[in-house]
Amino acid sequence: MQPPTLRPYQLKLIKDLYTTLGQGYKRVAIIAGTGAGKTVIGGKICADTAARGLRLMFLVHLDVLVGQTHKKMQAFGLRCGFIKAGWREDPEAPIQIASIQTMEKRSWWRKWPANVVFFDEGHTTVFSQIGQEIIYETHPKAVHLAMTATPYRLGREQLGDHMEIFVASPVPSELQRMGYLATMTYYGVPKDTQVNLSEVRTIAGDFDERELKNACDRPELIQRIVEEWHRLAHGKRTIAFCVDIEHARHVAEAFDASGVTAAIVDGGTPIKERQRLYSELGAGKLLVLTSCNVISIGFDEPSVEVGLLLRPTQSRALHYQQIGRLMRISPATGKTCGIILDQANNLQRLGFPEDVKEYRLPNSREPGESQPTPTKQCPKCNRLMWGFVMICPGCGYQWETELQVLTDGMVEVFSEELLHQIEQRKRYEFFRAQRQKTFNEGASPNWTKQVFYQRFNCSPDPAWCLGAIFGDAPSLGDKYAYRDYLFKIAQRYGKSIVWVIEEFQQEFGSDSWKEIFLQSK
Repeated sequence: MQPPTLRPYQLKLIKDLYTTLGQGYKRVAIIAGTGAGKTVIGGKICADTAARGLRLMFLVHLDVLVGQTHKKMQAFGLRCGFIKAGWREDPEAPIQIASIQTMEKRSWWRKWPANVVFFDEGHTTVFSQIGQEIIYETHPKAVHLAMTATPYRLGREQLGDHMEIFVASPVPSELQRMGYLATMTYYGVPKDTQVNLSEVRTIAGDFDERELKNACDRPELIQRIVEEWHRLAHGKRTIAFCVDIEHARHVAEAFDASGVTAAIVDGGTPIKERQRLYSELGAGKLLVLTSCNVISIGFDEPSVEVGLLLRPTQSRALHYQQIGRLMRISPATGKTCGIILDQANNLQRLGFPEDVKEYRLPNSREPGESQPTPTKQCPKCNRLMWGFVMICPGCGYQWETELQVLTDGMVEVFSEELLHQIEQRKRYEFFRAQRQKTFNEGASPNWTKQVFYQRFNCSPDPAWCLGAIFGDAPSLGDKYAYRDYLFKIAQRYGKSIVWVIEEFQQEFGSDSWKEIFLQSK
């Protein structure tokens, strides 16, 4: 089995980590958002550690993650032992994959001479009783690495209280631009059709689950989400995040009743049964899989296209993890975008992954995150967008006042990053259309830039010129025609041959001019 090929940003993150360790830091958080490849990054770090003759203890907080972790270790050819009930113990192995539940019932690991301790889902494992014991009592001199997609936690104590520094992958919006994450479409509901949380108390930083069930597990709400799914996402593979097992069952039953194949997975579902359900979902035999506290973490089926947010939460970490399940691309099925239907109002409460501008390591002195910008709804087409937007990107409606109009259906939600992408696409398309018009009319290419500046009060991106007039596969005749056009413009305005070649390269690329201009006039 060939070890995975790491992406450039993954290699950079690992290099940054080793540089940080070389500076003397012993406790480092590794922040890599969902879909950035945490298991591959972790596997490479483990392989490098073993290659140096060092011992590493790899902590997971869910039993189901032991098997997933072992598969990645096998891909790197690593010999592993296990601290997990039902798995073979091998204290001589250089890598120990350990479940914190089993560690509470074992003792030999306390004296196992680990040089490195790797905390998977560090925002959870670091704060467990076992995690704290390892850091401060049994292995205080080891290097401690805490991997997480979301460093923020509910409550005061934060990851920065135990880790000294962090290294990070690019933020989700950057990974989307690189083509490594799917772009997302978001739909929310107006206030009068959202889950009513007025009677739900907050306990330990999040909504009380028992009261949450009463607010969410209601036939009219379940029927509404099924109807909206048929309207907005019919036929697409879907996962639903529910309040509890009974809620998940009711949602699955409602989909079944509407003619859609659905099933439920929960903490009591055997691992083999989970794997069967995940496989059927990936194959399209199953269209909707509902869950309670199972597929928020450790679920890896990139072909899933739709996520139903049916459980309100105040945890931004949980919120981003849930959305992250839909952000993986799937070359095998052609999936390049994901859809979120948010009945829980989590998007407006907690924001969008694309709007993370940079990562930071929170601590108890600075635990908070900036709140998302308020959204407003277009009274003409029902799209939700950021409060500062004065022209709707969907229909062009312009706000004169801040009056909101609410409707019954689900409405699309735009993140700040997505609005920026929409605006850039509009400018890109305008520029290229104007460039074609300028050429057809025999005007100077500079006229396109002037028209663009008058329209948008900024200059266009020079990269937008490539293929704007003749497309991606220009003929030899196209190139000669454009050369002759440029020579006429140059003669008219006193431009040099250098200007002609530079303009030619902007349309056809830097290596395209020689075969044409060696025969030039």
